[in-house]
Amino acid sequence: MNTQQETIYAVSSGALPSGVAVIRLSGPQSGPILRKLIKGKFPVSRESCLKKLWDPVDGSVLDHALILWFEGPGSFTGEDTVELHCHGGRAVVAAVLRALSTFEKTRPAEQGEFTRRAFHNNKLDLTEVEGLADLIDAETDAQRRQAQRQMDGALGDLYSQWRETLIRSRAMIEAELDFSDEDDIPDSVADEIWVELAKLRDQIVAHLSDARRGERLRSGLQVVLLGPPNAGKSSLMNKLAQRDVAIVTPEAGTTRDVLEVHLDLGGYPVTLIDTAGIRESAGMIEKEGIRRALVHAEKADLILWTHAPNVEAEELPESLLKSGAEIWRLNTKSDLGPIADHDSFETTEEINVSVREEGGMNTLLSSLESFAERNIGLIENPLITRERHRSHLTQCVEDLDRGIQAEGFPIELRGEDLRRAADQLGRITGRIDVEDLLDVIFRDFCVGK
Repeated sequence: MNTQQETIYAVSSGALPSGVAVIRLSGPQSGPILRKLIKGKFPVSRESCLKKLWDPVDGSVLDHALILWFEGPGSFTGEDTVELHCHGGRAVVAAVLRALSTFEKTRPAEQGEFTRRAFHNNKLDLTEVEGLADLIDAETDAQRRQAQRQMDGALGDLYSQWRETLIRSRAMIEAELDFSDEDDIPDSVADEIWVELAKLRDQIVAHLSDARRGERLRSGLQVVLLGPPNAGKSSLMNKLAQRDVAIVTPEAGTTRDVLEVHLDLGGYPVTLIDTAGIRESAGMIEKEGIRRALVHAEKADLILWTHAPNVEAEELPESLLKSGAEIWRLNTKSDLGPIADHDSFETTEEINVSVREEGGMNTLLSSLESFAERNIGLIENPLITRERHRSHLTQCVEDLDRGIQAEGFPIELRGEDLRRAADQLGRITGRIDVEDLLDVIFRDFCVGK
């Protein structure tokens, strides 16, 4: 059976109990089901009304609900859609869902199925679907704004424009090939097109050269606290998190594993990672903690290398100097006095902090916010937000390069390179050969969306 001939339903408003629960239906049976649930006058499309919901089996009243009817294709899914805004008690919702289950060709929705139908009905492209998923998951204001731009089509529109340019260029080349004996097709058309395509290639390369800002904003900057044992890393983490995330004791080597906490710094997402203290004389378990610490540090955007006056200084591992991460020196426990020895490496920032007296904490927070703004602050142009976008764009550039540089080769081969390049852009928005991607993209959606 074609699943889009079935009507689906689910709670779309989150966990119960709640003040209001929204139950959504989508599909061809939505209108007939609503007529049997409410009796009386059918609501006007896109206008809310208060109605009693009647049990179709025994005729009892299920609830008093606010009803919204959206006639397709003017709905989120592009199908006839109903929203029942019921009271959010578990018994009420269970009774309404039980009533819906009695109708034929009607079943509970799967994860992301409403959005998947919106995609299949051309209400959203895949970049907009991904933007919607990011909007639901957004934890900071910057993530929300980026997701909103993508859901509104900024990224998909850009890629569609580029694809249209490639398709139009290929059509002009084929026209010159097919109608070369016609007077109205100048011989220089193809030459002019390749100049324009070289400019397009440069635009895509510039788009790729974004230091992964969009992806980093989506996942959050990784900031790793690193340094010798008892340098105050865990105390600092608890202070920044404003709760007891890590155990703090005078005993060296208390932190054995990697601890993470998600922070919102000035609207930007930051994952702060506390790690085992770096030292030579460590036991087997502690050595594993140190290994994990270095693995996280090598992938970090920022390393906070900590020192304390009462702790023997350790050398920053050489591998981290080559990792590409920015490194700051934090002189912790500054209330105990100055630090005698420093590492020899150069650092971007050096900040004195004291958790006990809260000295330097505002400076550290301000510096972290500035670092986030520099690295993942939103810019005017749409940003790449996923690795799959980057992969297809990179392949598009390779196909374009091959066509541009193949001067003297048969025009049919160069036209084929343009077709491949255009197809790579089409796969990003989901209009070409993406069925194998859909399960992956929709599996993380919640039921009811």
